[in-house]
Amino acid sequence: MKTVIVIAMLQQSGTARALAACAVLAVPLGLAACSGDAERAAPQGACPVPPVDVVVSVDQWGDLVSQLGGDCAHVTTVLASSAVDPHDYEPTPADAAEFQGAQLVVINGGHYDEWAAKLAASTAPDAPVVEALGTEAHGTEEHGTEEHGDHDHGDHDHGTNPHAWYDPAAVRAVADAVRDRLRTLAPDAAGYFDERRSALTTALEPYDDLIESIRAGAAQKTYAATETVFDDMAAALGLTNRTPPGYQVASANESEPSPADLDAFIRLLGDRGVDVLIYNVQTEGSVPQQIRAAAEQAGVPVVEVTETVPPGTDSFVTWQVDQLTALAEALGVRT
Repeated sequence: MKTVIVIAMLQQSGTARALAACAVLAVPLGLAACSGDAERAAPQGACPVPPVDVVVSVDQWGDLVSQLGGDCAHVTTVLASSAVDPHDYEPTPADAAEFQGAQLVVINGGHYDEWAAKLAASTAPDAPVVEALGTEAHGTEEHGTEEHGDHDHGDHDHGTNPHAWYDPAAVRAVADAVRDRLRTLAPDAAGYFDERRSALTTALEPYDDLIESIRAGAAQKTYAATETVFDDMAAALGLTNRTPPGYQVASANESEPSPADLDAFIRLLGDRGVDVLIYNVQTEGSVPQQIRAAAEQAGVPVVEVTETVPPGTDSFVTWQVDQLTALAEALGVRT
């Protein structure tokens, strides 16, 4: 297996934000883009080649991949339900069948969806795998074996935050990696995939603009969180994490916090020691509810986030923009 690392670059390309002499419509996530050079671009809404068969493990990435592939990709998302926990998911024979014949596999990576990595290796061994966890901050390494297809990934130990879709740099890196793989698999549609990537950049502008606004207006702002799911985004926004360390370790390990750690969290909120509480509404159990109640009693704003795409949400951008807008309002940031 030859491995190519996905590197999440922290800077966006300036040329990717605009296509010269080309009007781009994003409804949602760049569903259309006008064509350029006749030798380079396919007509809008048409694909010059048979669609590439792509399998995506979880819905956090499914919408982005669909937008990148357009008419030139047939995208299947295995877990597209917020009612299923990807960490503990037991794949079915039907899931394995989805991977058969896949030409490209996109997974989150790490210990989040190991079941998908195993299915890809066993049922689609020749398909390249784009893995979201592979940023410079986490470190990267190139591996390879003869038994598997190309694999875009980085190191991922148990200390790595697996919620890569909340890292704006990882979102851009995955988009670039998927575009590059699609271009390789269907070179006659390379121009089409380039236009889809540019259209996605345009569609992501409200998301990028909110991140910039919050980063500029939330200097010195602090937060605490019931789970680590949002931590990469909070770091990208420049927020300071004041979640009690003991509680945070327990949360990351999916274990109950000690009474002392929970008490430290409650006291932090009671003293209004943070500007906002980030609350994952998909967390089960009484502890997060107790923490939320303490925040509300103390007058600390509570911002709700989810680990998976909520039902009825029409796109990745809509999901993220809604949460970032709520956070900006809670922090008093003008957008």
